[in-house]
Amino acid sequence: MKKIQILGTGCVKCTELAANAREAAGVLGEEVEIEKVTGLNDIVKYGCMTTPGLAIDGRLVSQGKLLKPEQIVKLLRP
Repeated sequence: MKKIQILGTGCVKCTELAANAREAAGVLGEEVEIEKVTGLNDIVKYGCMTTPGLAIDGRLVSQGKLLKPEQIVKLLRP
């Protein structure tokens, strides 16, 4: 099971990114764990300097963008 981390302090874009990640997982038919990382120190540990950020299995794959579900699907595929 993949683990998706949503990196952000809880802003509207962070919430939308989490919803888009859930939708992307549904498109793939995969079960994923979605974790919200809200502490600034924790966000920086991922190397994220601009929120919202998206990490998959602990690896930062996007920052400062509200990715659409289709874009997240591409990142989730092996």
